[in-house]
Amino acid sequence: MMCAVLVNCLMGSTIAAMLGVAPAVGAVGLNVVAAIAGNVFPSGSLCSGVYTEIWTGELVKHLRRGLEATWLDGIPDNSSIVNNDVIHLVEVGVDPDVLINNTTYPIPLQALEDQDIAIQLDKFQTKVTPVTDDELYAISYDKMQRVKESHGNAINDSKFQKAAHALCAQQNSATTPVLVTTGSRDADTGRIKLCMQDIINLKRAMDKLGVPAQGRRLVLCSDHVNDLLETDQRFKEQYNLDRGNGTVGRQYGFDIYEFANNPLYTTAGVKKAVGASADTGEFQCSFAFYVPRVFKATGSTKMYFSEAATDPEYQRNKINFRHMFICMPKKADAGGVIMSGYDASGAPTIEGDDTLSVAATAGSNVRTYATSNGAGVTAESDAAWLTVAVNGNKVTFTREAYAYDAEGSATRSATVTIGIVNTDVTKTVTVTQAMAENA
Repeated sequence: MMCAVLVNCLMGSTIAAMLGVAPAVGAVGLNVVAAIAGNVFPSGSLCSGVYTEIWTGELVKHLRRGLEATWLDGIPDNSSIVNNDVIHLVEVGVDPDVLINNTTYPIPLQALEDQDIAIQLDKFQTKVTPVTDDELYAISYDKMQRVKESHGNAINDSKFQKAAHALCAQQNSATTPVLVTTGSRDADTGRIKLCMQDIINLKRAMDKLGVPAQGRRLVLCSDHVNDLLETDQRFKEQYNLDRGNGTVGRQYGFDIYEFANNPLYTTAGVKKAVGASADTGEFQCSFAFYVPRVFKATGSTKMYFSEAATDPEYQRNKINFRHMFICMPKKADAGGVIMSGYDASGAPTIEGDDTLSVAATAGSNVRTYATSNGAGVTAESDAAWLTVAVNGNKVTFTREAYAYDAEGSATRSATVTIGIVNTDVTKTVTVTQAMAENA
């Protein structure tokens, strides 16, 4: 502190002399300015370049831009009624009856029984990003931009995936139709492709539900977009036009969008959990909804930051964000889903060992896995002690030694997933290794 005061006195005296003012006045004045600045600005904000309010504001702007020209853009926004990251919606049970050319008075009373629904917004949290002091001081602005954009992109990706999942029915019902594709069969995967008749069938289902014609959106998965590009010339022409507004086109009363992370459905027609992986015969769906009957809401956005000064060992700052958001239907009666059917009758198969026992010593085993369509295979191990390598249809299983350990298990196992190149067909191989005997 004494050094800082002396430097301020020297600089203040010099500046005062240049301005024709008494040096003592300059020395005192600069120290007063320094003291005020120290109270006005947050601790460390003038030296570190990290001002959490600025970073948070930048992320919020990035997240808002991420919704523009997408299938979430234009959906009714109820953010203004969010309170403590909870939104209260009133679901109207019935609409009032309409009297035409009424001549009877008084007009009858009809109560609308409302139900208050409290909905907690979804919480999206990024993993922590470390930023060393060297990086922060050298390129603080560029680093801020990169970190902010990286975290913002990750949050937006998760928001869209969760919103798509929420807007899809859990399974087929009278008010939530889940239709199955009726096109040709894909020879490699057994997936039944989407055809334009399937979109007409979806339109018909929404017509029967009384969904208004204006305001319908259809969000196609990548598989279904490619199916239509192969078979429908009009769709192909619309797809090739400039899509600056985010839409693929408009056909059969739908504003059509494309999204790569639509939910998966089982072969039985049940929606899988968010982020679940596909099993054999399971594919992404496409979905439609009526814009006025869904909503979105944004809650708080918060940055978490720890300074390098609290981390003497690594001298690194740590940063992550938490963002609250939700998108869901107001009522489950204004949308529909098209899931891909599956025909396993001609799907390619894999022939080879389902189990493999290996020695306790380090070494390799080679197995051949034949495919009915003549394609090569892929292989992936879930254990660090067992690695796999592929050459055509031959898989090499390379193991580490399993030394004797009085506290260890007698055997350990790994799961290797064998697949067929360019298909979704897989089989599971269980590899077991016995522990070496006690010497």
